[in-house]
Amino acid sequence: MRQAIMTSPGEIEFRDIPAPRPGPDDVLIRVMTIGVCGSDVHVRHGRHPFTSYPVVQGHEFSGVVEAVGKRVRNIRVGSKVTATPQLVCGRCGPCRRGDYHICDVLKVQGFQAPGCAQDFFVTKAANIVPLPASFSFEQGALVEPTAVGVHSVARAGRVAGTNVAVLGAGPIGNLVGQVARAMGARVLITDISPFRLDIARRCGLRSVSDAGSESLEDAAARVYGKKGFQTAFECAGAEAAVNAAIGAIQKGGTIVAVGVYGDRPRVNMGFLQDRELTLTGTLMYQRQDFIKAVRLIRDRRVLTGPLETTHFPFEAYKSAYDFVDREGERSMKVFIDL
Repeated sequence: MRQAIMTSPGEIEFRDIPAPRPGPDDVLIRVMTIGVCGSDVHVRHGRHPFTSYPVVQGHEFSGVVEAVGKRVRNIRVGSKVTATPQLVCGRCGPCRRGDYHICDVLKVQGFQAPGCAQDFFVTKAANIVPLPASFSFEQGALVEPTAVGVHSVARAGRVAGTNVAVLGAGPIGNLVGQVARAMGARVLITDISPFRLDIARRCGLRSVSDAGSESLEDAAARVYGKKGFQTAFECAGAEAAVNAAIGAIQKGGTIVAVGVYGDRPRVNMGFLQDRELTLTGTLMYQRQDFIKAVRLIRDRRVLTGPLETTHFPFEAYKSAYDFVDREGERSMKVFIDL
C-alpha cells in the first residue's frame, strides 16, 4: 500500500509497504479522504511542539471498513466510519476519571503515532465512530473538527440563551460558532479575512465583524447592545485576540482558549483578575463529542458544505500544503483523496 511519511519539516516521501492486518480488537479501514488541519500545517513547518520526525500524518479522515478482528462485534465490513485518534493508557488519573483525552501519556495518531496518510489504517474498535450511509466522505472527515467544536462549547458550560463571541473564523472557529448556535447561543464571529466571514454567513452565522476595521468592543455593542457577551471562544491562537476578549467580555465571563499557540502569549492578568473572568483550556474531544458531531451534521444543525474548498490526489500531498500556505486566507478545508 501507499504511505506518505514526513521525514523532516516540509519533506514528504511516498513508500510502498505491506498493508497492516487487524489484531483481534482492531478494525482495518480503507482510507478515502483526509482533511488537512491547521495542526498538520504546524507540523509541516516544524512548529508543532509535541511532534518529532519522521511522522505519518493524518487524523481528520473518513473511510470504509475493510476488515475486523475476530473479537470485534457490531462493526460491519463495508460501512462508512471515522475514528478518534487518541491512544491512551487507561490507568492514569485522568483516564480513570473518564478524561482519557488528557491521558498522562497521551499519543495522537498523526502526531506522536502513525496517522492515516496511507491506503489502509488500523485502529482499535473502541475508537471507531460509525457514519450514516448518506454521509459524503468530506462530511465524514469533518466530524473530527466538528467534535473539537462540540468539546470546546461544552467547556464553557451552558450557553443556551447567552451571547457568545468567537474570535477567528477559520474552520475551527466556524464550527465552534455553529455548534454554539446549535446549542441555543447568539453568536458574533470575528476575523480579519472577508473570505472567511463570507463563509461564516453561508453557514448561517449572520453576525460577523471584520476585526481589521472594527474593535471587538464596538462589534459587541453593535450586535448585543449594553448586554455584551458572556462567553468568548478564542480560536485564532493569537495574543491580540485573547487580550481583546479579556478586555471586551462582560465581568464574570468565561473565555475558552481553543486556538493553538505557537509562542507563549502575554495575557493581561490584571484585567482577568479585576473582572473575575474565567480563562479555560480545551484539548481535543472524547468519543461522545464525535457522536454528537455526527448528529449535528446529519441533522444539518452544522453545515459543512461551505467549508469544503478543494481536493488534491494522494500523490500531491505536498501540493496540498503549498496550497494552504499560499491560499490560507482564501480557503477553509482542503482534502486529500486516496
